[in-house]
Amino acid sequence: MRRSLHCLFLLLIALTGIARRCEADSGKNQEVLFMWWNVENLFDTVNDPATRDDDFTPAGKMNWTGKRLALKEMRIRYILSAIEANRDYRKFPDVLAFAEVENLKLFEETLRGFRGISYSIIYHETPDPRGIDIGLAFNPRTITSSGSKAYTVNLHGAPTRKIIVAGLSIKGHPFHVVLNHWPSRAFDASWSEEKRLIAASVARHIIDSLRIASPAAAIVVMGDFNDEPANRSIRDALGSSFSREKVRAGGDRLLYNCWSGYKGIGSYYFHGHWQQIDQVLLSKGMLLNRGLSYHDGDFRCLAFSRMLVPAGKMPWSTYNKRTYSGGYSDHLPLLLKARIEP
Repeated sequence: MRRSLHCLFLLLIALTGIARRCEADSGKNQEVLFMWWNVENLFDTVNDPATRDDDFTPAGKMNWTGKRLALKEMRIRYILSAIEANRDYRKFPDVLAFAEVENLKLFEETLRGFRGISYSIIYHETPDPRGIDIGLAFNPRTITSSGSKAYTVNLHGAPTRKIIVAGLSIKGHPFHVVLNHWPSRAFDASWSEEKRLIAASVARHIIDSLRIASPAAAIVVMGDFNDEPANRSIRDALGSSFSREKVRAGGDRLLYNCWSGYKGIGSYYFHGHWQQIDQVLLSKGMLLNRGLSYHDGDFRCLAFSRMLVPAGKMPWSTYNKRTYSGGYSDHLPLLLKARIEP
């Protein structure tokens, strides 16, 4: 009899643990975890004659070998696994987007092999001269897709990366992601500003079109904009605001910039200071506490100590001034958690 009671007690403990884990998992399924990351030159080792990728080959200037590529992929997978193990998340990103990916095959390969998740992928080749694109992936166990489109940014005939928009849904709640990798600040920021203003106008057109179809649309705008929140392309052309109240009250054009009030470091380090050129911006529909909603404090620039150089003053990049250093990326990833409200 005593043995039977002991066995029953152990069974009850086990069932209680299972119930608690199920409750925790259910809670996580009421959230959508977004990730944006410019992963810095995720190239394969094969020379593509249609693009300027010659440097990233074994015989190229960067001496880009299979071993270096394998280490790069391993580091990316480590960060994703670290997010899943982090007590603030306990899950892999539901929606992730990487900038500077050379091709679909490499993107699929990098995201393969995780236990408990097999990502579905949306990928559009764009006319960037170096052949780098934005790759989008989502967890099909939590997210469904209604389609995607790539929008051309016409820089007076000069090819550049397209802006990607994808329609997604979780538990019957639709939302859109708009993905950007705007022209760089190469040579001089003011000289190249006009290019980013053109890209901003395309992104703004996409957002306006989505809002005309649904005024309370949930829209997540992510990207490496190569401009900071105070620059004209972000502040004026795109309509970025640090005021949640202004966006809620009259945000037909405004987007809420999630860097608002953030106390941590930026995502990119340049000329002695941290910059916020990687950004996540949200439509008014994400701030109304219904459907898919963002709450203050659920945005983060991810900066594990091993992602930084030993002094902690900048990201540990794969290359530093064309010298191989074997790190993760010259950008830090951004994470945003959105919750499903009744």
